[in-house]
Amino acid sequence: MSKVCHEHQQRIHQILSTCPLLPVITIHDPETAVPLCRALVEGGVRTLEITLRTCHGLQAIREVRQALPQAIVGAGTVTCTQQYRQAELAGAQFVITPGVTEAVLDFAITAPVPLLPGVATPSDLMLGYSRGYRQFKFFPAEVAGGTAALKAFAGPFPDVGFCPTGGIRQSTAGDYLALSNVAAVGGSWLTPAELIAEHNWQGIAELAKASLAGLEPAG
Repeated sequence: MSKVCHEHQQRIHQILSTCPLLPVITIHDPETAVPLCRALVEGGVRTLEITLRTCHGLQAIREVRQALPQAIVGAGTVTCTQQYRQAELAGAQFVITPGVTEAVLDFAITAPVPLLPGVATPSDLMLGYSRGYRQFKFFPAEVAGGTAALKAFAGPFPDVGFCPTGGIRQSTAGDYLALSNVAAVGGSWLTPAELIAEHNWQGIAELAKASLAGLEPAG
C-alpha cells in the first residue's frame, strides 16, 4: 500500500501551526468573499478554509488567492476526487474533507496539494493512519465526543495531531487548544451570518482579534 509522503504531512503541520484558528467559510454571495477574508486576515487569522458547500466556493478560492497572497487558502467540504482536482485547479493550498474514503485518501497520496482528512471514530483514523496520515480534522467535534474523545485518541495514537471542527464556539476553542494533540481549531463563529449580511467587515476583523486574544493566557 502506498503512503503519503513526509513532505505532505509537514506541509499540513506547518499550515495548522500558522494560526490556532481556522475559520470555516461558506460563501453565499460571491461579492463578499474577498472583503470577508480580508477582514479575517486583518484580524490576525490568515489560514482560511473556504468550503465547497455552495457553487461559489471554487471561484472564491481563486479570487482570495489573487487578492490576498499573504493568506493560506484551503478548500473544505471536499467529498470526492473530482472536487479535489477542481480545488487544486482553483489554487487551493490544502484540502479538507468531512470524512474519509479510500478513493480520496489514495488520490491525495500523489496529489500536489496536501490533504487534512476528516475523522470521527478510531476506525476512520486507522484508515488514514495506515496510509501514513498523521494530521486529521476531527468532525463533528462536539457531536463525536469533544475534548474527551480527543484525550482518548491520544492513548492509541500518540503521534497524531488534530484540528477539531463542528460545534466549537469562541468560548470553548481554548479548551480544545489546551490539549497536546490539538494544533488548531476550526469554526464558523468567526464568520457570523448577520455581520456578513451587514457587510460589517470591521466587526469581523474585531471578532477575529478578540478570538485570538481569548486564547492567550491571562496575566
